[in-house]
Amino acid sequence: MKVRIVNKSHHPFPSYATPLSAGMDIRANLTAPVVLRPLERKLIPTGLYIALPEGYEAQMRPRSGLALKHGISLLNTPGTIDADYRGEIGIILVNLSSEPFTVNDGERICQMIVTAHGRVEWEPVETLDQTQRGAGGFGHSGYH
Repeated sequence: MKVRIVNKSHHPFPSYATPLSAGMDIRANLTAPVVLRPLERKLIPTGLYIALPEGYEAQMRPRSGLALKHGISLLNTPGTIDADYRGEIGIILVNLSSEPFTVNDGERICQMIVTAHGRVEWEPVETLDQTQRGAGGFGHSGYH
């Protein structure tokens, strides 16, 4: 699939790290390093603007290495970029560790997955069909 992109950063286009990667690495586009103190959140610019086809979204997800090694995650994960959004993609990073973390220019801060999605048309009914699971939720699948 071809997606139109404007890259106002001074970094390469987002890319897949390996031939079978689902997500593309997204880099911080900074004029100076940004320090995230413990439990602090900041919007990190990317310099990227995209135009997705109708029926698609871009999901912004944490990078497992940053999460495990440094406690860095995305606050609204996955963040959604809608097909009609034309602004700069910004990433809301949060530091869930007990140590400050410095985000440097060009650092890979998250991954982006472009995926198709459906649209819902509600059908009002009085009851729903029965399933084996029923109303069980939050870990209550019947298996112990």
